[in-house]
Amino acid sequence: MAVAPLLSPGPADSASLRLVGGGSRCDGRVEIFQRGTWGRVLDDQWDVQEASVVCRQLRCGEAEKAYNPPKPERGTGPVGLRGVRCAGHEASLTLCNTSLPGSLLLGGVVEDVGVICWGSRRVRLVNGSGRCAGRVEIYYQGSWGTVCDDGWDLSDAAVVCHQLGCGGPVEVADSARFGEGSGQIWLDGVNCSGSEAALWDCAAGPWGQHDCGHKEDAGVICSEFMALRLENSDGCSGRLQVFYNGTWGSVCSNAMTPDTVSLACKELGCGDGGSLETDLSYGRVSGPAWLDYVQCGEKNNSFWQCPSAPWDPQSCDDLRDETHITCNDREKIRAMGGEDGCSGRVELWHHGSWGTVCDDSWDMRDAQVACRQLGCGPAVSALREAAFGVGQGPIWLERVECRGTESSLQDCWARPGDGRACRHKEDAAVRCSDPTRGRPAVNGRISVPVIICMILGALLCLLLALLAGQVLRARAGRRGSRTAQELFPEAVYEEIGYSPVQEKQARFGRSGSSSEQSLTRLQPYPGYREEEDGLGSAPDVLVLHGDDPAEGYDDAREVSHPEEDDGPGQGAWETPRVPEEGAGPRDAPRASLTDTTMFLLLSRHVLRL
Repeated sequence: MAVAPLLSPGPADSASLRLVGGGSRCDGRVEIFQRGTWGRVLDDQWDVQEASVVCRQLRCGEAEKAYNPPKPERGTGPVGLRGVRCAGHEASLTLCNTSLPGSLLLGGVVEDVGVICWGSRRVRLVNGSGRCAGRVEIYYQGSWGTVCDDGWDLSDAAVVCHQLGCGGPVEVADSARFGEGSGQIWLDGVNCSGSEAALWDCAAGPWGQHDCGHKEDAGVICSEFMALRLENSDGCSGRLQVFYNGTWGSVCSNAMTPDTVSLACKELGCGDGGSLETDLSYGRVSGPAWLDYVQCGEKNNSFWQCPSAPWDPQSCDDLRDETHITCNDREKIRAMGGEDGCSGRVELWHHGSWGTVCDDSWDMRDAQVACRQLGCGPAVSALREAAFGVGQGPIWLERVECRGTESSLQDCWARPGDGRACRHKEDAAVRCSDPTRGRPAVNGRISVPVIICMILGALLCLLLALLAGQVLRARAGRRGSRTAQELFPEAVYEEIGYSPVQEKQARFGRSGSSSEQSLTRLQPYPGYREEEDGLGSAPDVLVLHGDDPAEGYDDAREVSHPEEDDGPGQGAWETPRVPEEGAGPRDAPRASLTDTTMFLLLSRHVLRL
């Protein structure tokens, strides 16, 4: 049952009505402000007549569509109006006939209501470096769609540039130069004169009817488009230039701060820092020099937010005042989600942020380039479908196609990302081999057979080490035994000559059996053999004078009476060198014999004599 309006008639108050949940202020679910709170508007027969009143009240033009939002988009707050009935000419929704909020309707199911007005139509340029260049997209009936490039020319581009307040057209871009869009292709065969206020005012085919694909999405570059570049082959070093008013021009270096240099490198995707070159030649600047006194700070997120002098094509005229920059990291890449830096989700640093790579056409050749750029060994596998988890942020590259010999992924052919053709569930990943040994990087999962083999290998190594120790000890023991038996006789026979027994007997016959005034050299008996006592050949020893046992012994000389010295005929005797005057027995070299060996040898010679 219709009742009188809840609010008394009065001037339309646009502040008491709003549209929520849409893409603009001119589309979405209807809410009304009453008694200090926003309430939902419910109806069972909501149509264009009521929607027209809402669009007019909000100054959004005429109504394009009246609809009931799907369940996920419905409101949950209090109800403001029910069962609204408008004639279509009312200036405000409150002037229409309505039901009381708590009353029961005679038929139908009441639901939230929504409106799309002509004023919700919008145009934008996406995937360019600024708002004044990119792929043309139109917001229509609650969703964004693209424009086909059939017949797209400078007149059409001029309407877009003027509509966006971006000056005039500089260049027309076709064939999805700024990447392929997604969703609807709203317009085809656009034919503007160049004077229209909006793109949808131009002659074109019916909305949503076309024979195009997104590979034909239209784009434009306007004169107010501002871009940044470093004029060099690698794009990350050289003269800093800005694109403004349709031309490239220099940036002057007066008052240039390190933060400005860093932000320029970030904006260009060339790392997070750089250095300012100062050794420049003298001369005049060729072309415009658009900017000077650019002073970025820590709080600036974009080069275009930094304060500077006003735009002026003659900001400086000396080449020494131009800004030349070398960024510290041309192309940054990382592997995320893996156990080391050689496996994981491939991420690239570009325009000051990390983004991922779409796995469309991702193969081993692409993986080889990524592994080389990461500083790892050859690629082991090229992985798809977010094998190391989904990433965040933009998707910088799509449909990467490398030959496999490039030094970086940025050198490969690829489509610019963020065209909505990919989602992060399609992030590309890579597993590279170890950079030092060329073996696959460990993936953190070791199977049971591998663990068993490792344990058995360790035990085998331990057993071999023990056996090697036993062999070495046995060889050392045999060498020690042979040395004890052979070393001493060899040393004695190298130092002491052989003397016939007749000479010894003649000598003892003259000086007595045992001279108490001298030290006598004893020689082995010629008939004595090793096998008689098993001790080996008896070495010559020195018999110490019986009255002076503490004086030691001397095997380097012989002392006797002067008149008893042997004549020249005793050739078998070696005459030792006479020590210098004042030298005693302790000054001569000592034999290195143990006490036990000395005792045995002396006893044997005494018995033989």
